[in-house]
Amino acid sequence: MSLTLTQFNELSKADAVAKLLTCCTSTVWAQKLAGARPFTDIDTLLTSSDAAWQQAQTDEANLLEAFEGHPQIGNVATLKEKYRNTQGSAAHEQSGVNDAEDEVLVALAQGNQDYLDKFGFIFIVFASGKSAQQMLDLLLARLPNDRVTELSNAASEQNKITRLRLNKLFDNA
Repeated sequence: MSLTLTQFNELSKADAVAKLLTCCTSTVWAQKLAGARPFTDIDTLLTSSDAAWQQAQTDEANLLEAFEGHPQIGNVATLKEKYRNTQGSAAHEQSGVNDAEDEVLVALAQGNQDYLDKFGFIFIVFASGKSAQQMLDLLLARLPNDRVTELSNAASEQNKITRLRLNKLFDNA
């Protein structure tokens, strides 16, 4: 259910926080943003969200809390479901391409597990509009990084996801 900014501004702080937690599961971020109301327009809300996220990410525990709000892509069946919408457009291609897609999904599932094992949190990426191959390429490019770099990368990606979700919450997407 989308909200207007007026409706959001009129919510109790607890209700506003609950709505915000559907966009990002960092309690610190949600509390800070709910406390910054009222907002006059979506741009002001997004700017305030960015500022609240900057403050929240100074503590690793806040980052990890936000990352835990994402499901882990952990198995090939889950990945096939996620990327099923591309099957129709690829149906006319040779069966080897279909096998390659399965190989990509298997590699993506393994890469996600390798990432989790190495960094202690799931691979976070703004996935909107990305194919399985693009996701795999991004994951493999980031896997050699150190943990501090990956916390920063994941935090940046989390903010992109949060902004998209806020736009959807306020029917601005």
